[in-house]
Amino acid sequence: MSASTLDPTTALVLIDLQKGITGLPTVHPAAEVVARGARLAAAFRAHGLPVVLVNVTGGAPGRTEAGRASGTGTPPADWAELVAELDRQPDDVLVTKQRWGAFHGTELDAELRRRGVTQVVFAGIATSIGVESSARAAHEHGYHVTVAVDAVTDLDAEAHRNSVERIFPRLGETDTTEAIIGLLG
Repeated sequence: MSASTLDPTTALVLIDLQKGITGLPTVHPAAEVVARGARLAAAFRAHGLPVVLVNVTGGAPGRTEAGRASGTGTPPADWAELVAELDRQPDDVLVTKQRWGAFHGTELDAELRRRGVTQVVFAGIATSIGVESSARAAHEHGYHVTVAVDAVTDLDAEAHRNSVERIFPRLGETDTTEAIIGLLG
């Protein structure tokens, strides 16, 4: 686990740090993931680098063996609202997705390319779902990928571990929030 460098045009992408997701039971406390995501966002903003805040308001259609997410009825009105701790700024990019990954069916790639971004740092919830799907797509789009492994968590410990230990090192580099902030200079 060690990120070697950050490109001069690196963007931070925070996945699904919204009220309805951060309230779920996660492997590592969601409050700690949010706090680390907020620290990363403040550091990226201080260096004039793009911050992308992603929320989810839908899901892919189709049958799965696991079925649909548990719960019945309509989610609360503020379910997709980003948590206040992220301190959303006017220059932040907001991406609302309908699938697991932040690239599919959104303007994320176009927004990053307009800004000349060549590297993406990911953090958020859930490690094996939104974060991994987005990191895979970023890799496939040709971005350098870095994951802040202490700023991600999952609903399933084994899925989290698999993503952190087996998947992310094949997509890019991993490191801690503090180490990534240190690479900003």
